[in-house]
Amino acid sequence: MGYDMTRLTLLHTADAHVDYFATLVRQMAPDAELHQEVHPAWLARAQQGDGALHADIAQAVAAHRQAGQVMCTCSTIGPMAEAAGALRVDRPMMAQAAAIGGTILLVYALASTRQVSAELLQDELQKSGRAAVLRPLDLTAFWPLFEAGEITAFRACVASAVRVAHTDSPVSAVVLAQVSMAEAAPMLADLGVPVLAAPQVALRGLLAPAP
Repeated sequence: MGYDMTRLTLLHTADAHVDYFATLVRQMAPDAELHQEVHPAWLARAQQGDGALHADIAQAVAAHRQAGQVMCTCSTIGPMAEAAGALRVDRPMMAQAAAIGGTILLVYALASTRQVSAELLQDELQKSGRAAVLRPLDLTAFWPLFEAGEITAFRACVASAVRVAHTDSPVSAVVLAQVSMAEAAPMLADLGVPVLAAPQVALRGLLAPAP
């Protein structure tokens, strides 16, 4: 069985995501052609409100769109990338969360992610016609671990904090708003509610077997 896909370009803002996505794509669609680019300055420029960033993102997206799908894996710059014609890695996850409804724990470890992630979830809720209670979980205290390359410790801290938050006040679903937190999801497999991680949900849709 083949896959209905020619080439996927991923636009990252962190080197840490390259091997992770390469492994996921290889597992899900070994024959897929994967191209990855890392633009670490984009995140800082977005946080600084750089007005020229949108044009730079649009140029990068346009350079790859003729060859196949382009997906942005950074939640903070997701709106700009989507406006330029790229896919947002977190949109399919937010659509899935909207379908669950109830009380949704929105977990973020970067302040610039909170608003764009909440707006995206609200957009998907509006599309679905469902209502939900959004409960943010601020884990920005752990972001320095990710920046320092202490990835294992970062994800363990995220998983522990989510577990405590759900135990104290149960929710119907957990949304790990950033790709950087995705590998905390398996640590929460026994939580009893869906724990959604953007890469798996997005790639599952893109790399679905062709009929």
